Amino acid sequence: MNSTQNQTMGIIPRILYPSLVILLSLTLLLGLFDPLANYTSWLTPPVALAIGLVYALIFGATHPKVNKVGSKWLLQYSVVGLGFGMNLKAAIAAGSQGMLFTIISVIGTLFFGWLIGRKILKLNSNISRLISSGTAICGGSAIAAVMPIIKAKEDESSIALGTIFILNAIALFIFPTIGHWADLSQEQFGTWAAIAIHDTSSVVGAGETYGPQALEVATTVKLTRALWIVPLTLFFSLIANYERKKANKAGAVASSDNERKGFLQRLPVPLFIIFFILAIVLNTYILENYVPMVGSFIKGIAKKGLTLSLFFIGASLTRKVIVSVGPKAMLQGILLWVLISVGSFVFISFM
Repeated sequence: MNSTQNQTMGIIPRILYPSLVILLSLTLLLGLFDPLANYTSWLTPPVALAIGLVYALIFGATHPKVNKVGSKWLLQYSVVGLGFGMNLKAAIAAGSQGMLFTIISVIGTLFFGWLIGRKILKLNSNISRLISSGTAICGGSAIAAVMPIIKAKEDESSIALGTIFILNAIALFIFPTIGHWADLSQEQFGTWAAIAIHDTSSVVGAGETYGPQALEVATTVKLTRALWIVPLTLFFSLIANYERKKANKAGAVASSDNERKGFLQRLPVPLFIIFFILAIVLNTYILENYVPMVGSFIKGIAKKGLTLSLFFIGASLTRKVIVSVGPKAMLQGILLWVLISVGSFVFISFM
């Protein structure tokens, strides 16, 4: 009986997972056609994320490689596609307006992350730095960039990523509701989401849920914010070199030279952001003037791809990931998140 049940439980995810992917993909594609849009409007970014979460909590990570490809590459392609629906002048205006507060919030988040994580909670140094980096800039991308520099272990990075992913999932559900309750404008909500939500996927998903202008502002400000990965890695590289020299002055000089070379070789350059900017330029000076329908069509597909990528992200958030986080790491993540969310909300409300 147990053997039969195990076989049944093994067959169900093998059939259900691809069925869900096909169903969601077809639903999203059908939504591109106006006569069918009303019948597919139920599949919003939060719903796609929720479907993935429910699947992961029941069956676990049954297709981790597919989830990784879908959540990373599909998301990046979709973000680039959104650029074909944006105007360069509007994008510059949105990015420059949030620039000053971006600088303040990034530096402030890193400082309070150190204060809460190391001084108050006495959390592991690497975990604290990874959570602070993910909260300050762009979630998983920032964590992935900082990991090799501070030599974080796999379990440390898993805890930090788990913390960020859990809070991202929550943010995607509650931020649009809070925005409507507070009667934030499209521009205000887009800026707030870009500052206060960690990962690009949830930022763009929340912006799309709130409205078209919020989506443009959120995407532009968030990707401008993501460029801070470069100074962030330089900052942690200097700290890491200082700590190694302090620990062992005799052998640190030679090793720091080798590590500096390795660091420069792996200096993070988010190429999808560059392609996003190029897409905006192409749309502004060519597509909008000659074939506006092309840019609009690409943007429509990109929005559907974004929604599907959120399913893959949700399907990666298993019970094992949730349990592995631990109370101290989650508490640091929550406190930092509340701090930056409330602070940015108050600031933006008076813009």
